[in-house]
Amino acid sequence: MPARILIVDDNTSLAGNLREVLEGARELDVEVALAPDGKQGLAAARRDGFDVAVVDVKLPDASGLELIAPLRAAAPHGEIVLVTGFATVDAAMAALRAGAFAFILKSFRPEELISTVAQAIEKISLKREREELERRYRAIIDAADVLILGLNAGGSVALFNPRLSALTGVSCDAALGMAFCEALVDEPDQRRFNQSFLSVVEGDAAAEVEVGVRDAVGAIRRVRWHLSGVRGGGRGGRTDLVYGIGIDVTERRALERRAADAEALNAMAPLALGLAHEIRNPLNAAVLELHLLSRGIDRLSDEAIREPMKRRVGIVEAEIARLGRLLGEFLELARPRAPHREPVDLARVVRDVLDLEEEAFASHHVEVVRDLADDCFALGDVEKLKQVVLNLVVNALDVMPDGGVLRACASGDAHEVWLSIGDTGPGIAPTILAEIFDPFFTTKAAGTGLGLAIVRKIVDQHAGRVDVDAHAADGTTVRVRLPRFVPEPVERPIGSSPPRGAGA
Repeated sequence: MPARILIVDDNTSLAGNLREVLEGARELDVEVALAPDGKQGLAAARRDGFDVAVVDVKLPDASGLELIAPLRAAAPHGEIVLVTGFATVDAAMAALRAGAFAFILKSFRPEELISTVAQAIEKISLKREREELERRYRAIIDAADVLILGLNAGGSVALFNPRLSALTGVSCDAALGMAFCEALVDEPDQRRFNQSFLSVVEGDAAAEVEVGVRDAVGAIRRVRWHLSGVRGGGRGGRTDLVYGIGIDVTERRALERRAADAEALNAMAPLALGLAHEIRNPLNAAVLELHLLSRGIDRLSDEAIREPMKRRVGIVEAEIARLGRLLGEFLELARPRAPHREPVDLARVVRDVLDLEEEAFASHHVEVVRDLADDCFALGDVEKLKQVVLNLVVNALDVMPDGGVLRACASGDAHEVWLSIGDTGPGIAPTILAEIFDPFFTTKAAGTGLGLAIVRKIVDQHAGRVDVDAHAADGTTVRVRLPRFVPEPVERPIGSSPPRGAGA
């Protein structure tokens, strides 16, 4: 499209000559509009815009210098050329400071005007091209499904893409100027990140470093950064900006850890079976001996001796029972049996476990809130799913020793069904959320660290997933999601009669 030129001059004959000169120039592709005064010039600029405005300094109703600001507001991409018959150096400097592109003295040669307008049009073209490139660059940065970070030489944020903003919970605008490493990198990893960053600032080589980054809820996500520098003033100049391309590898590391755990547990399975046989025999013998000892104590006539001995026997029996449960959990984790496949009502599973634990709820002074919907069917093993719910309920009771509220829910949608157990305990620290399903990881003084590991293993066997929502103020909710079971429709043989009572 031809460039639009606006000439604002009260000398109509001169303005007409300028239009002929510009429209007749072979090196220009322009269309020219005329305005006899400042008011009409501004109206034309606001209505149609312009690429270059050629403005006389002395107009009947305004000064050309005074028109620079409103003309720029009307056409932000346009350039303004001032024309005058008499001017001082101070006036020329004031025009340029106000934003004029050039200052031409009358009388000027046509070639001078043509050259000035051509340069202004070239500048506008370059400006628009740069803005388009910046727009595309910003669109790529915003749409990229990776974490993109820009740090200046001092380590402050100069670029923060929306994907990184969503991960950290820090808005792009709020992140600008932030000391990234100190604010968002996990403290044990800050030194390694800074070393990699400084090596890029001081040298030519890119660097890779994997560090923990705090997310929006305070949990630590593992991010692998590729850092590379942009140098100013030529190749030998100092690095002005360090770009970081980050990939969240938290799930990958978790899968690698789970694979390593599974491999270790598979290797331990034969040993576990042998140990189970060797341990259960003496445990059974100890239980039998305790039973006989208890019967002997019952025959003692002196109550002062009998009761303390009975209490000690009870303590030993409880510890042996705990060892038996630990052994069973270890065997379940090391060599689990394949689950049966049958339609299971999750609401019924949760209800059965809650009924079984009623005495435990009463002894812990825990209020139970049930929200169990109908038609929550999954395909699975009812006994294994009961074990999942029981482990979650036991964990909830353990974190509410002085009472609280346990929320049990079962619901679903067209594709999934889920059950959840929530408590009003102290919640889970975000820094350990990634580890709570690891075998033998526990924060309890007498915990085994196998309960949640078994939960995840059973859920994995059912092609489901486990979500944990933990907040210090609201406690913890663990939700188990499973694929919904949808019975296949029964097809009638062709030609058979519909069931009696069915409509036509």
